[in-house]
Amino acid sequence: MDGLPAGVAPSPGEKAEERYRALAYDTALSTLAAVLVYALLKVSLDGFRQWRARIPVLVVGSGPVGLTAALVAVRSGKVLKLTVLDERCRSALLCRPQQIALDPRSVNFLLGLGVDFDNMEGCWHNEHFFTRIGVFQEYLLSILEQKKQRVDVKVQLGTKFTEEYLRRIPHGQRPRVIVVADGSCGDTCSALGISSDYTAESCHAYGANATIERLDQRQVPTPEIRAHNLYFDLSAYGVEALRELRNPGSKPGFHLKIYGTFRNRYMALTCPASDTKMVRFLRHTANSSVMKNIFHQSFNAYKTDIEPRLNDVTLHSLQCSRRLFEIQLSHRRVSAAYIEGDNVAVTVEGEAARVLNFDTGCGVNLGMRGLESVGTLIYRTATAVDQNDILEALAEKMQHSRQVAETCKHTGLVEAMYG
Repeated sequence: MDGLPAGVAPSPGEKAEERYRALAYDTALSTLAAVLVYALLKVSLDGFRQWRARIPVLVVGSGPVGLTAALVAVRSGKVLKLTVLDERCRSALLCRPQQIALDPRSVNFLLGLGVDFDNMEGCWHNEHFFTRIGVFQEYLLSILEQKKQRVDVKVQLGTKFTEEYLRRIPHGQRPRVIVVADGSCGDTCSALGISSDYTAESCHAYGANATIERLDQRQVPTPEIRAHNLYFDLSAYGVEALRELRNPGSKPGFHLKIYGTFRNRYMALTCPASDTKMVRFLRHTANSSVMKNIFHQSFNAYKTDIEPRLNDVTLHSLQCSRRLFEIQLSHRRVSAAYIEGDNVAVTVEGEAARVLNFDTGCGVNLGMRGLESVGTLIYRTATAVDQNDILEALAEKMQHSRQVAETCKHTGLVEAMYG
């Protein structure tokens, strides 16, 4: 034996100690092997469980954001059954002529969901895609129809979400995730008991909107027109803007956007918050014709060459803000919730979650930002081991929603108007 002189046999105590060490070593090896087998088995079983996990998902609202949310759900790979509800009928949804402009970030997001813009009526300009709301919705509905081969997809148009509707669903088939995208006037959140409190925050800018409908014009997608650093001749009202412009410390002028189809034309005018004479006048003037004249002149100056000018006959159909107003973003304080009794995770998206009081045509893009984390929420809810996992996923979803609102407040107008 090592450590003993040659020819000297170990004592009985030493033999017992040696056997004890050998036994302890064998026991440690056995325990380690058992732990490794258990860990490997658990990882395998957890992986198999996560791979097999599928849950029912309900989307309330079939506007552009709601239908995109439905596509996100299908693409998550964790949906057993997808139901889309909307109280409006199909014809009321698809006939809407309003134009939407999908910015590059939204385009890339939709490309990742399998949207093929080459097969959708619309046009491209500066990496933006312009189409009508009805066309976009019809395309997404057609994609969802194709997904029925792999996922149980049910689109129920003309059906309103109520507490009674939820109670009628058999317990084993109730949704584990509800995506609320029924717009700023929807009452689904109220039916689910989610607080209706909103936080309104300034975007540090002033703006005004105008719209005109000309029935003799075409209802086709049209690129946006943008003009920057504009000043207006308001000398007839006693405001000398040119003198302000010559001042070294003068603030930048106004930004103008003309968008929509030739038939339904929209205009947005905005400027960063300032206290110049012109801004003060346009914020407080009681003369409602001032803004109409500004929009009238702006449209005729920057319209496309192939559309007619506004004249005295068509001017009466121009509707616009009476004066400049402060641009604010309102966002829901509670944008995600957990219904404990039914074990349901709820997320609020689109204009049901956040909305500008200033229409720039960018509402759909703002809604798309919130959807970027919906797939993760569905995946984590489907594979959750316990309630804490779901609550953690909802906390991260709320954090993302707050970040979307914060980013929009600081850079939303830069992307939609100033750029």
